[in-house]
Amino acid sequence: MATDPTASDWQQTCHPDMLKVLAYWQSKCGDRTMPSRADIDPLELAAYLPQITLVDVVPDARRFVYRLVGTAEVRLRGKDPTGQAVADSFFAATPAEALNRYERVCRTCLPFYEEDDFQVVDRYVSEANLFLPLSNDGKTVNMVMVFSINRDLYL
Repeated sequence: MATDPTASDWQQTCHPDMLKVLAYWQSKCGDRTMPSRADIDPLELAAYLPQITLVDVVPDARRFVYRLVGTAEVRLRGKDPTGQAVADSFFAATPAEALNRYERVCRTCLPFYEEDDFQVVDRYVSEANLFLPLSNDGKTVNMVMVFSINRDLYL
């Protein structure tokens, strides 16, 4: 279920860490639509780094490339896709579904929140993702920071 990041419904039911990461991103915006990667200090996000993925927006056929994938995300995926195109190493039902998330963030220059339940190799997982745009010029998204919270579902 994808929702508008300004709507309060998901903010009332999401994990509190989602709100903390969103507030951090908002604090780095200043008077701009979105902060740059240089505004993000990993030390200020130390507690969340295992759950953060950085994806470069590139001007070639790959379109989106994993720059950094947190250890919790690597563990869930069973591999580290750093350096690979999202279309080739996506973590969604289909490549199109994965790419649509990033395209939406690039098109709107706004955060995007979604929740999804799915099966990995040996279990079912509930995943909540917050996609946060970053921009060097304040106008064009050149990187997306994704914060994910995953929990096992017991059926």
